[in-house]
Amino acid sequence: MDLKEVMAINLRRIRHEKNLTQEELAELSGVSARYIGDVERSKKSATVTVLGQIAEALGVEPGALLAGAR
Repeated sequence: MDLKEVMAINLRRIRHEKNLTQEELAELSGVSARYIGDVERSKKSATVTVLGQIAEALGVEPGALLAGAR
């Protein structure tokens, strides 16, 4: 599994655990809801900057979004 897929799975899981919609996460992170959706479907790769913004909005360390990557 590549990093895009790992991040997609972890992002969706953590977002659901926090009971956030894509729109709510977008608002909190300053990233568009469409971009969040594209990352969750592995259509786009998040930059390091966006990874940090999303992690902060979720209240997790950036590494949590990449956990399980090999």
